[in-house]
Amino acid sequence: MENEYIHHAQYYETDQMGCVHHSNYIRWMEEARIHMMEQMGCGYKTMEADGIMSPVLEVHCQYKSMARFDDRIVIRTRLAEYNGIRMTIAYEMRDCATGELRTTGESRHCFLDKAGHPLSLKRSFPKWDALFSEALKAGQEMC
Repeated sequence: MENEYIHHAQYYETDQMGCVHHSNYIRWMEEARIHMMEQMGCGYKTMEADGIMSPVLEVHCQYKSMARFDDRIVIRTRLAEYNGIRMTIAYEMRDCATGELRTTGESRHCFLDKAGHPLSLKRSFPKWDALFSEALKAGQEMC
């Protein structure tokens, strides 16, 4: 399943050169990830209410071209990997008006219980595992 999220670049997100500061792309990835998971039916707030945490293990971001204040950026997200314990989300950011590629990236996450211990969704939360498994299958069919 591929999901789209639109971010409107704000003035405060720019640097002295008038470009969006590189750190903001990571924030946009988080916004898009939260949106994607809500669309999947497994939003962070609901997962956390069930005792599931999903911290970031690593983030990669490759900058292709600059975004500027007032640009509208479409962020396409896709669940690229999932095994019940970890997941990887892929991101592609493009200018809404021109389609120009701005950034690609990915983030890797694991699942933990509230005490911080590794958690297998397959074993402990089969309903959540089914949602992630369906999203992974849909994402793979798009590639």
